[in-house]
Amino acid sequence: MLFTAEHEDVRRSLQRFIASEINPFVDEWEDAGAFPAHELFKKLGDLGFLGLNKPAEFGGQGLDYSYALMMAEELGAIRCGGVPMAIGVQTDMATPALARFGSDEVRREFLAPAIAGDAVACIGVSEPGAGSDVASIRTTARSDGDDYVINGGKMWITNGAQADWICLLANTSDEQVHRNKSLICVPMNTKGVTVARKLDKLGMRSSDTAQIFFDNVRVPRRNRIGDEGKGFAYQMIQFQEERLWGAAACLKAHEYIINETIEYTRNRKAFGQKHPRQPDRALQACGDADRSGAVALADLSRGRSAGRRGRRDEVGHHGQVESRPVGPGTHRCLLAVLGRHGLYERDAGEPRLSRQPPDLDRRRR
Repeated sequence: MLFTAEHEDVRRSLQRFIASEINPFVDEWEDAGAFPAHELFKKLGDLGFLGLNKPAEFGGQGLDYSYALMMAEELGAIRCGGVPMAIGVQTDMATPALARFGSDEVRREFLAPAIAGDAVACIGVSEPGAGSDVASIRTTARSDGDDYVINGGKMWITNGAQADWICLLANTSDEQVHRNKSLICVPMNTKGVTVARKLDKLGMRSSDTAQIFFDNVRVPRRNRIGDEGKGFAYQMIQFQEERLWGAAACLKAHEYIINETIEYTRNRKAFGQKHPRQPDRALQACGDADRSGAVALADLSRGRSAGRRGRRDEVGHHGQVESRPVGPGTHRCLLAVLGRHGLYERDAGEPRLSRQPPDLDRRRR
């Protein structure tokens, strides 16, 4: 599916926002180890970018999924990895299950403020002993009358230090591990919720990543998303949109790195003259990366079409396939061509992008 004129209108608006409100401040945010999420998200929410494909009755634009993918692609123009990842957590990681399965009451309380940019959301799945193995999480939410009492901890939580609420995956029964989990919206200011520490990371510097503990945290059972015991299935569905978002968000950065690398080798001089083989070396090294991008683009186009038709199963399939190949090719391009030139300088743009992990499935929650 080709993007329409309506898509391009939205894209140009987002490009202007990134150029004026994000990229001029990236260096400052990278040095600080965080960006002002509430301030930035409110601006994005006022422009409608935090709910492009979310229900109109809760403040979203009610557009189809292709608009969300277009936005993910354009976020790749941000000159760091942390800020677009944090935005993606808000739009495509912490809120899809809530938008699809949540009751009207819980969507009014948590989804609407997230779409408006009045609240920052995070997603709480990973734990120190349960990263990719989601079924092994140990955090519990025990029923006590009309409440859940939550105990446990979550690790590597993007937006965790600034978030207003967390979409938490917890064990709500002793049933089989794929049928004993529920997603629960937990306000971060609830008694017993502690942001234990903000992690000092090598990459994704401008996004805050936290370790969070829950000590007898009491929240209403009505904060649960959908049916009790279906949290694992809801989270797997949520992961599919997340992975497709991750593949799309790589493309602009991927293109930028390839173009900058080739331009550098064309103009680089050694011993007073340009090296005749440098451009060829750049093209060869970036060729592998470009082929990875071509594969991703082809599959993403099918994912866009699936989104247009409302085929969530197809969107999920393409999310699984394309969450992997884009990043590693770009890293090979950087390492093969730039070599020692600025690769270890923290302020340089290309090395900054090289520090972002190529495996997009483990960076955000």
